[in-house]
Amino acid sequence: MDKLQAMATFVRVVQARSFSKAAQSLAMPRSSVTTTIKNLEAHLGTPLLRRSTRSLSLTDAGARYLAACQAILADIADAESDVSATIQVPRGRVRVDMPGTIGRAIVVPRLLEFEARYPDIEVVLGLSDRPADLIYEGIDCAIRSGTLADSTLVARKLGQLTWLTCASPKYLARFGEPDSVAALEAHRVVNYLSNATGRPLDWRFSVDGESVAVALPGRYAVNETEAYLHCGLEGLGLIQLSELAASVYLRSGRLLEVLADFRCAPVPISIVYPQARATAAVKTFVEWVIEIARPELAQ
Repeated sequence: MDKLQAMATFVRVVQARSFSKAAQSLAMPRSSVTTTIKNLEAHLGTPLLRRSTRSLSLTDAGARYLAACQAILADIADAESDVSATIQVPRGRVRVDMPGTIGRAIVVPRLLEFEARYPDIEVVLGLSDRPADLIYEGIDCAIRSGTLADSTLVARKLGQLTWLTCASPKYLARFGEPDSVAALEAHRVVNYLSNATGRPLDWRFSVDGESVAVALPGRYAVNETEAYLHCGLEGLGLIQLSELAASVYLRSGRLLEVLADFRCAPVPISIVYPQARATAAVKTFVEWVIEIARPELAQ
């Protein structure tokens, strides 16, 4: 048994959550992938995967072995990248996931610059408010907001986002401006639905130096940033979103900030990637994003 090939096959099966999809991505027959995993489990003397008709999951031994495989394969990739870097420019595909607001405001407008500097790197860019599972979805790197819980990912800080409470002039002319967090009970709000739970996110404020989370009933709720922004522009209610997303409309006067004295603390923004996927192309893209994003996200 070729142990390195077996490790790589095992990692790909876990990432794809499917023997068939792993076989397709590896250009191997499904039967070969199945046999490889069975032989690997027999060699190790323990099951690595729990199989059902609908899903795959890792056993405890499988989770430990996955981490070890990723580290070994990453070391090999690093060694090859170090050698390749001395003789050629970075090349290959980089699959990226990031919030739509950051992608549209910072990354997409400068992709032609990236192409000019690194013509041999192909970027597959996913813009979504849903936090992706990098390991299982085969994503090379992602931009995430908030405190990072996954310690297995390499994280590089980009900056932070400030969140504002806003309304359109049309809304404020009709309903007036709230002067306190308590006054929100008499106002109309548009809620933002969590992509993880499907429930409205709490509204967050700073009151007397303390962070406060408030659940507010609303007639409208959406789960996508652009739609949420346009609900505010149309005067459907108050909205709470990042200054990065609101800045153009604040400058034009189509949105006005309210409750500025109650802004919550800024939220940290990071770019993360699994060490096992840190090819020369991925590292190059990460460094480029840091270069262009830090000036935009500095507070």
